[in-house]
Amino acid sequence: MTSVNRDVVREKLGKIRGAFLIVALFSCVVNILMLTGPMFMLQVYDRILASQSVPTLVALLGLAVGLYLMMGFFDFLRTRTLSRAAHWLENELTPLAFRSWLVRSLSGYRPGYRPLQDLSSIRGFLGSPVSLALFDLPWFPIYLSVVFLLHFQLGLLATAGAAVIVVIALLNELLSARPMREAAGLDQSEGRFAELNQKGADSVLAMGMLAHTQRAWRELRSAAIFNQQRGSERSEFFGALSKSFRLLLQSAILALGAYLAILQEISPGMIVAASIIAGRALAPMDQLVGGWRNIKRTHLAYKRLRDYLSRDAESEPVTVELPDPTGRIAVIDATKFPPGPRNPADTKPILHDINFTLEPGDGLGVIGPSASGKSTLARMLVGLWVPDQGEVRIDGATFEQWDIDKIGRHIGYLPQSVELLAGSIAQNIARFEPDPDQRELVDAAKLAGVHEMILGLPDGYATDVDSAVTPLTGGQKQRIALARAVYRQPRLVVLDEPNSNLDADGDAALASAILALRENGSVVVVMAHRPSAIAAVDKVLMLRDGEQMEFGRKEDVIRKFTKAV
Repeated sequence: MTSVNRDVVREKLGKIRGAFLIVALFSCVVNILMLTGPMFMLQVYDRILASQSVPTLVALLGLAVGLYLMMGFFDFLRTRTLSRAAHWLENELTPLAFRSWLVRSLSGYRPGYRPLQDLSSIRGFLGSPVSLALFDLPWFPIYLSVVFLLHFQLGLLATAGAAVIVVIALLNELLSARPMREAAGLDQSEGRFAELNQKGADSVLAMGMLAHTQRAWRELRSAAIFNQQRGSERSEFFGALSKSFRLLLQSAILALGAYLAILQEISPGMIVAASIIAGRALAPMDQLVGGWRNIKRTHLAYKRLRDYLSRDAESEPVTVELPDPTGRIAVIDATKFPPGPRNPADTKPILHDINFTLEPGDGLGVIGPSASGKSTLARMLVGLWVPDQGEVRIDGATFEQWDIDKIGRHIGYLPQSVELLAGSIAQNIARFEPDPDQRELVDAAKLAGVHEMILGLPDGYATDVDSAVTPLTGGQKQRIALARAVYRQPRLVVLDEPNSNLDADGDAALASAILALRENGSVVVVMAHRPSAIAAVDKVLMLRDGEQMEFGRKEDVIRKFTKAV
């Protein structure tokens, strides 16, 4: 097995390089046609007024109209091309960003970070006028050259003005970069804090924590807003300064042109032409200074997104198409440490040196006190967490060797904390398959003992689980999640505290479902506190403080445990 190490964002941007080249070509045409205005003015002042020829004026006006129409057409084409390229980039990266966000949320990497928001920012920037200004910027020296051709002193004045605008841009970057960067980090922290408060709203409200958590959130939010405002105010100041200076510069060029015309070194038409051309030369720079906040925000979003998706790509293995699993499970010397940065010498593992094997049709009950590592083992068995040492193998292959979507179809998982997704009950049971097998969907509901309950709801299987009109109890949600776990009778089913919200009827349905799954050749692993949860298994694994105490036939392990007690 080899690993892929690639910059997926830059890779996708490389595929629209052709679009950028087309935009650059159209920008070339647009900027050449931008000279229509000053050249028309030059001819009117120096030729038409002198000759007083109406036919010549009409001909020149008709030519100008045609050139302006052509300029508008090419300006439309480059805007549309850039917009379509941005749309394509977002479509290509959205699945990768969403997938990476879900996968990396398990490891705790950058909690509160939303890659889709950064991707949306990048798309918005690519289709904005500020982005087009970047394609116009290379024409700055060409326009200055035209001003020099009109008169050397006018060119010098325009160049000096451009130098001042460059200094303004550099000061803008120097003074606004740090607060904008700090604001971005504080935004993530504040978003994560608010999200966790929303998830734990029942505890926050019930225990009088609202005022305290609100104060803590306001402190984070205020710090983020302060830095945003500080960076924005600096950018706004330099943007206004740049715009005012550009207008002043155009007036100064008019004044110098008038002086040179008095000395008869240039014609009156050149005065207006020089002012317009100099203004056009400086317009992209002025636009970039004014949009500097947007540029900086997009640059930070681009760096975060590259780092986020590249980290995901580094660990993405190159897999080979494997046959459907039969359900042989092997856990070999598996050790797992808490997620996040750690000092190996000082950190105690959650699980240490776990070893067992299961064959198709086996049922394993994992018992032990709280914090013994049962939920961690459940996460490793379904591939959510990878052991830091040792291996978990399905049919001889580690999870890194399986395609995540293919192996996922053969795994059923009921987590300790049940969360149904916004949608109908049928969609949740069928795992949001676009065209699920209706018979298998109903069979899964019957296997979980929830079919009759669903039919009793106002909309049956079409009931929206996210609707306030038909709120579901904890037990109903757990049984629907159980039906989702057993949909299509997967080869491996892992149930973490599956009866925590079940009544006696639910317990009986659970035991019946486990037996039916085992008879069909599935391996069923049950993490249990209550004895009723392991009634239908034949093997037991006992954990204590992350250590494997016993593993074997249920009767033998329980007998040893009873004698020890």
